[in-house]
Amino acid sequence: MRNPAAVSTLSPPIRIRGARVHNLKDLNVDIPRNQLTVITGVSGSGKSSLAFDTLFAEGQRQYIDTLSTYARQYLDAIPRPDVDLIEGLAPTLSIDQKSGTQSARSTVATVTEIYDYLRLLYARVGMPHCTHCGSSISTQTTDAIIESLAAYPPRTKLTLMSPMVRGRKGAHADVLEKIAAHGLVRARVDGEVYLLEDVPPLAVRKNHTIEAVVDRIVIKAGVEARLDESTRLAVRLSDGMCAVLAEPPDTESETKLFSTTMACVECGASFEELEPRTFSFNSPYGACPTCDGLGVVSEADLEKPTSGRRKTAKASTRKKADSESTSVCPTCHGGRLRPEALAVTIADESLPQVVAMPLPEAQVWMNSITDTLSELHRRVAAPIQAEVIRRMEFLRRVGVDYLTLDRSAATLSGGELQRIRLATCIGSGLVSVCYVLDEPSIGLHPADHDRLLGAIDELKRQGNTVVIVEHDEDTMWAADHLIDIGPGAGVHGGYLVSQGSPEEVASDPASPTGRYLSGKEIISDRRSIVDGRLRPPTDENSVPDQSPACQADPVTAERTSGLTTLPTGSAQQHWITLHGASLHNLQNVTLKLPLGRLIGISGVSGSGKSSLIVDTLYPALAAKLGLVAKPAGKHSRLVGADKIDKLIPIDQSPIGRTSRSCPATYAGVLDPIRNVFAATRAAKTLGFSASRFSFNSPAGRCEVCKGNGFERIEMNFLSDLLIECSRCGGKRFNRQTLQVRFKGATIADVLNMTIEAALEFFENVPKVHTLLASLFDVGLGYVTLGQSSTTLSGGEAQRIKLATELARPGTGSTLYLLDEPTTGLHFSDVQRLLIVLNRLVAAGNTVLVIEHHTDLLAACDWLVDLGPRGGEGGGRIIAAGTPADVAACEDSLTGQFLRKKYAASRPQ
Repeated sequence: MRNPAAVSTLSPPIRIRGARVHNLKDLNVDIPRNQLTVITGVSGSGKSSLAFDTLFAEGQRQYIDTLSTYARQYLDAIPRPDVDLIEGLAPTLSIDQKSGTQSARSTVATVTEIYDYLRLLYARVGMPHCTHCGSSISTQTTDAIIESLAAYPPRTKLTLMSPMVRGRKGAHADVLEKIAAHGLVRARVDGEVYLLEDVPPLAVRKNHTIEAVVDRIVIKAGVEARLDESTRLAVRLSDGMCAVLAEPPDTESETKLFSTTMACVECGASFEELEPRTFSFNSPYGACPTCDGLGVVSEADLEKPTSGRRKTAKASTRKKADSESTSVCPTCHGGRLRPEALAVTIADESLPQVVAMPLPEAQVWMNSITDTLSELHRRVAAPIQAEVIRRMEFLRRVGVDYLTLDRSAATLSGGELQRIRLATCIGSGLVSVCYVLDEPSIGLHPADHDRLLGAIDELKRQGNTVVIVEHDEDTMWAADHLIDIGPGAGVHGGYLVSQGSPEEVASDPASPTGRYLSGKEIISDRRSIVDGRLRPPTDENSVPDQSPACQADPVTAERTSGLTTLPTGSAQQHWITLHGASLHNLQNVTLKLPLGRLIGISGVSGSGKSSLIVDTLYPALAAKLGLVAKPAGKHSRLVGADKIDKLIPIDQSPIGRTSRSCPATYAGVLDPIRNVFAATRAAKTLGFSASRFSFNSPAGRCEVCKGNGFERIEMNFLSDLLIECSRCGGKRFNRQTLQVRFKGATIADVLNMTIEAALEFFENVPKVHTLLASLFDVGLGYVTLGQSSTTLSGGEAQRIKLATELARPGTGSTLYLLDEPTTGLHFSDVQRLLIVLNRLVAAGNTVLVIEHHTDLLAACDWLVDLGPRGGEGGGRIIAAGTPADVAACEDSLTGQFLRKKYAASRPQ
């Protein structure tokens, strides 16, 4: 059979003809197989419509259609995309940035399946220790079990049981028959004792525990022979185990488990046999009973009785989302596992200790355990070791080796999660697959791009087709084939502007992307323009003397860097200083930031940017301003916060989680629009108030779809079907409401307008026009006012929040905090974003951005670069000052790329 990896790149391409999904204009394009194709274009041009809503959606639809009707009922129905023809399509897999259903239980180790292999490793070769005395556990004889039972005080009632099933799904009728065949008449099922004929039917899909009741004995003289016989029968029936319910006369009853295979030689305590589920914090047989396997408990839970903790622990997940204070679990100390599992070690390390190691350290440990194992255990561990090491290596190759395996998946950025999934896909070894990726470079420092591109190249060399939606310049130049969609956004996009090799697109004057690739256009800001190019750092006097950490003296920098050319609203420069930040990998960092400036925070992935800004500075400032926020990371003090009167974080979280939420509702533009309709003559005649024009109002919305615009139809054996509302035709409002028009348009027509079209439509309505102008200025002119928030990307949601804040009256003393605002932005959109950020700074506000985009960093007034590496190799401020100061620092990786940017921008 021919090796798929050796398939010629001249294989027939994937042919797409007549694609009309969303704004695509009868698009015809060929995507070469077994190559890397990058789809680019301005935001809203139709890139994702082509890659995900056409190519990937059709691949998924074709796959689902091959499944049985029974299987399809568990999958979401995918409609056929609006396209005339797709030929040569391989099975498709999407690796996007959506978190899906990641919970507090998901970790890097579980997402990559490394944890499953580690559970198996510890179950097979781990050394168990007694949780009472710490001694190694060895086998316990039946005679020793009998002696332990005989040692109970006189008049103790013992119920001897033989564990037949422990936490297994099924009806288990055969088990009950086996118990009856041995002449026994009772069994304890899920904690309740029944006569065998009275055992209720057991749910097949639920876990059950069944113990045969062998005998009931009261400890007294002359009972020794009966105790001996019954105990041996119990051990024999369950292949080495015996459960005992002991009810002493003066103390509380207890259930103890004895085993002939797992017992402490010092204190005689017995333990269950080790299984992979023993080390699962998602299983009641492995999870810590106090925190239910979460590793943390809420402060409220700690104050409740122990008996209620397990019941309330699940609720702590919801409470954590509300910023309620949580603490590390006092029982497992964050290890998530029950004491018996925590007491199992390999090479003196428990499983939670291993997953808490930085990835490089965990790799070293995994390679070293061979020397600590017996010859038999080495043979058992060898295949598991090989698979774990292989998967760890893939994580390193995609640039996330700064993460620990126990890092919660819910705390990962979209880019980090996508790269972890990419590593998992490489490890799967699939061939002849079409992978569709969504901006995998997001959140990645330019220094790590080579590793990411190497991982993507590995997928291609395995015989796969890789299609990436991307704005990163390095990724574009690495492509075998580049497709530029545009030329504009929304109705102005959806055309194939240019395609070919990166060199061919760069030489195409019709391509907006090509003009940036060729250097004919550059991203610039108002301070650094010299003859249309970025000013290079040629003035030696502009670079102050550098300390070992390359940090510019604030006074010198203020005098020489040109910062005073920006209006600050004050004749004196004010600073915020955060002292002694030491959260996570931060190494007692002192951060000093000038107010009234555009400030960039840079550094390689995992260097400590989010720990310093999001987890320490922001909550510390919020506390000073009396805002509700999570507790600030460890630091000694914060100085200068009194110069800020408003703190606004602008992140990429969704602006709403329901189909009714949309840009118009979040930005507040729908309220004045409803007032416009309420002021019309028709509305006054009918007696309609502004509330009538809200799809959340029962009076104005469609009664059938309740203002959603679609109906949900339940299908037997199929996924629920969403169809356009039969009453309103998707317009959301009832017939009476739609009778009212403004300038010939109904409220439904307005919600279907793009922001660009609505801006012109309401040009004579100042309150509406101002809000729409802010949305248009941040590059969202292609988004419709009524577009469901669930369909917006993280970058689009962030820009809607930015535009909303931009339209509000400013105080001139506001600090805006943005996390990677260039996410999802084309070169031209970054330029537009810079103009908006500069408007905020010009008004006297402070804008703080955590960013990797070199062009944006070059346009900042002040940069703070963390590093030099990620994880334990980071957590220090490597350079601080103007972009020129950072570029001059030899130890700064960000500085290296800034120097390249300056060199490339010199006049030729």
